Amino acid sequence: MKKEQQYLQDKLLTCYSATEAAAIARWVFETRFHYSRLDYCLGKDRDFSKEERDDFENIVCRLLENEPVQYVLGETDFCDQKFLVNHHVLIPRPETEELVRWIASDLSPFPAAPRILDLGTGSGCIAISLSSLLSQAVISACDISEDALDIARKNARNQNVAVSFFQEDILHPHHLLSGAVWDVWVSNPPYICERERKDMSRNVLDYEPSTALFVPDEDPLLFYRAIARLGLKGLCPGGFLYFEINRAYGELTRQMLEEMGYQEIQVRQDQFGNDRMIKCRR
Repeated sequence: MKKEQQYLQDKLLTCYSATEAAAIARWVFETRFHYSRLDYCLGKDRDFSKEERDDFENIVCRLLENEPVQYVLGETDFCDQKFLVNHHVLIPRPETEELVRWIASDLSPFPAAPRILDLGTGSGCIAISLSSLLSQAVISACDISEDALDIARKNARNQNVAVSFFQEDILHPHHLLSGAVWDVWVSNPPYICERERKDMSRNVLDYEPSTALFVPDEDPLLFYRAIARLGLKGLCPGGFLYFEINRAYGELTRQMLEEMGYQEIQVRQDQFGNDRMIKCRR
């Protein structure tokens, strides 16, 4: 397998930097073929079975088409857990982990069981990770896509956590108007403007769900405004609203929330120094 791993790494140099190519090749062999970095360094080797050979050739073809390795393998890591992913859900990002850990840190001393709603849950990574980190919390999550909810439910079962999932169109809500009250809302909604497409890589544009990524150029805060308005009724007095945001619109998002009457607004930067998260209180 050592020569096949090197072969894959060399092939990926047409699409990725040397560092990325090595990391992807290593990830593939550790995850799919159980051939570890230690095995590689020690020169341990074994031959592929017929099924493994066919699988390997399929993986190479898909990766050379710029398909993200997470979709090729069908899984990714998030908050120290494995999550199933496919083309119906976004691949969870490290910045979103930072948002989850901020919320968990804020709520860990919460005196009662906080009621949390994740809007636009996708793979369920936010809701499920919060359920793991906050065992006392009562967590619900919604998404417009039933295909995404199917993946989220599978992830919840795999992680053995209790999250209540339901379908909802945030821009044309039904359940969110039913009078239910939550202590915390969190959302990582679509926030990339259409004009930003030209600067994005093929492995995002060609494979990740566009409805979960893009908003009109003329209304970059479309989903933030809709969620914040609903939060004025759906959040209990004193409840918290957390967003992951477009780094270009931190101040604009803060101003919008302030104009709606939200208080104690905080914008937080991610590990790269970009405005990436915002928190406020109803």
